Amino acid sequence: MLNNQPEADLDLIFQALADQTRRAMLVRLCEAPASVSELARPFAMSLPAVVQHLQVLENSGLVSSEKIGRVRTCSIVPATVRLAEGWLGARRTQGERRLDRLQAFLATETDSGPQSHQPPPSIPPRSTP
Repeated sequence: MLNNQPEADLDLIFQALADQTRRAMLVRLCEAPASVSELARPFAMSLPAVVQHLQVLENSGLVSSEKIGRVRTCSIVPATVRLAEGWLGARRTQGERRLDRLQAFLATETDSGPQSHQPPPSIPPRSTP
């Protein structure tokens, strides 16, 4: 049986990144760790809604949090970000190779001049008896 754990992790990561609010929270956390109330400040939503977004980010592994006294501080988890970045980078590399091959093919077609492509011979219509 195949181990699909990395794919499952990527699913959770990209589901978390699918939301604009969560992406904005991650951008903020890239600057420095922040408390839940600091993360909630720029958004016109309730604190429980912000906490739900943070739970999605924590479940994906993108964010970790630590509670000290009454303050919960969140920080980004770089290894998880690198996992998603690595997956995207591999896909970009494959796409770039394909585009490079297409560009080389088109260059050889252009260099060799117009090809005389003959249309396929037409098939005469069948006569009915």
